[in-house]
Amino acid sequence: MCGIVAYVGNREAYPILMKGLHRLEYRGYDSAGVCVYNNDGLHLYKTLGKVADLERFVEGKDMSGHIGIAHTRWATHGLPNEINAHPHYSQYADIALIHNGIIENYATLKEELQKHGRSFTSETDTEVLVQLIDFIRMDNGISLEEAVHQALSQVVGAYAIAIMSKDDPYTVIGARKGSPLVIGVGDGEFILASDATPLVEYTKKVIYLDEEEIAVMTVRPDAEPTLRVTNLKNVRKTPLVQTLETNLEVLEKGGYPHFMLKEIYEQPKVIRDSFRGRINVERNTVALSGIIDHQKEFLSARRIIITACGTSWHAGLVGKYLIEELARIPVEVEYASEYRYRHPIINKDDVVIAISQSGETADTLAAVNLARDQGAFVYGICNVVGASIPRATHSGTYIHAGPEIGVASTKAFTAQVCVLTLVALSLAKAKGTVSESRFRAIINELYTLPDKIEKTLLLNDRIADFAKIFTYSRNFLYLGRGYNYPLALEGALKLKEISYIHAEGYPAAEMKHGPIALVDNEMPIVVIATNQGNYEKIVSNIQEVKARKGRIISIVTEGDTTVKALSDFYIEIPPTEAMLVPILACVPLQLLAYHIAVQRGCNVDQPRNLAKSVTVE
Repeated sequence: MCGIVAYVGNREAYPILMKGLHRLEYRGYDSAGVCVYNNDGLHLYKTLGKVADLERFVEGKDMSGHIGIAHTRWATHGLPNEINAHPHYSQYADIALIHNGIIENYATLKEELQKHGRSFTSETDTEVLVQLIDFIRMDNGISLEEAVHQALSQVVGAYAIAIMSKDDPYTVIGARKGSPLVIGVGDGEFILASDATPLVEYTKKVIYLDEEEIAVMTVRPDAEPTLRVTNLKNVRKTPLVQTLETNLEVLEKGGYPHFMLKEIYEQPKVIRDSFRGRINVERNTVALSGIIDHQKEFLSARRIIITACGTSWHAGLVGKYLIEELARIPVEVEYASEYRYRHPIINKDDVVIAISQSGETADTLAAVNLARDQGAFVYGICNVVGASIPRATHSGTYIHAGPEIGVASTKAFTAQVCVLTLVALSLAKAKGTVSESRFRAIINELYTLPDKIEKTLLLNDRIADFAKIFTYSRNFLYLGRGYNYPLALEGALKLKEISYIHAEGYPAAEMKHGPIALVDNEMPIVVIATNQGNYEKIVSNIQEVKARKGRIISIVTEGDTTVKALSDFYIEIPPTEAMLVPILACVPLQLLAYHIAVQRGCNVDQPRNLAKSVTVE
């Protein structure tokens, strides 16, 4: 979950490292550190706080040099503080190392190293790793690269690391297992990072390291740059150089005060991009190559299992409703974090769909590997091209949402639901479980959805205005039925994530089975009450809340009169198919959470305790 970046080349390293950390700060932001080499040796600085705090801390210090590593942290082992921040030195300050991941057997390794006279200053597992590498190197009289190979063979857990040594000021060593690493190949330079965002400004040529691969990047002033990639068995690998499609503009705020608001406003374009080339309204077709190429596996599936975490799990719930209604295939939705540990029954005629924005979610990746090992066909729905999950699955579909920098997911959710809609439609058409007229009605409506989202975004100022009223609320309840129940969960999650207000999502009918005890005149209750499916029932649920003096914020269909009359505040959205309401109605819920958080003075792009890419369990 931490962000790591390293540079070796002909330019000054420090500015590139700092800019890279700012791009990676969404991965963790409780402390930061940097190490560069110049003529005096290794210079390491780290501090509690954000990357800007680190920049202030090193101001005035000599940060010149053409090689360096830097880190922004999401704490796992040890409190966020200067001592536990990365990089970490070896005992004699010969080696500096940064790390994203968790070394599960660090306690055993630490105890053994202490028996050999090694002492530790931090509480981190990372310091254990750098000490282990250094101990093996010195004890055996071998090179740093050989020591890295031997040390990583003893490690249990996940890691993405970058290492530099004062004895070789021209080489950076990177390695990964379970945590992402990408190498940017520039003109006489290499940039190593947790994802491609720090590379975009400098090169379009990238290499995604595979599991248990080690890369040695060397740039000497009197020789051609070299890159050597091996695996833990020391077998030489030929890396695949790919072309990066992301451009620099998408990584900037573009005039918006926050990335989250920018990404909310990007959703009409994102929806168009997610179905571009995949639906043909005139021909009444949906074409997903991942489904077409593996139609047999899907059509013969006894059941589909969707596994995901967080917002992606909510998208998976919507996907369950879509696939079961349209394609009539049983679907189960599993939290990936629970799935791998409960000894699940996985059959060879199961299809497992793994959903992850980053494509690196540790629990989801573990569920993918488990399903593959037990013979299931595994399909990935991801956003980041070249990530671990797309490479680990048999097939899949990219959602084409573009980089999502705000930690609270917005546009990725809508794109995931859009792609799941296409999956359901594609399977239904192949199975003959949907009529031609119904199929056409859905894809026509899907095609017009971006325009309706743009219309809904015009309500931003109105939502911002009444959001002020709820700045000091302590609890929220979100209610929905049918397709809108997963949306209630997602709306509550958004509010929790960025405003730190406690919120719960519930099926509206379940309110009477406990949560109604919480309702009073201080409890805001958000109800998704569009006019399709169970409308009369949701009206009854609202009346039950009003009878107990609850304050209703409703999402209603344009022209509604009944729910509006019962509501303290209402947001009107254009009419759409019931199954497409989550794509449309999530927009005002995102805006509501955003504006409440802004009013409370919260950092909406970097909420406390969170990180964007959850690469640890």
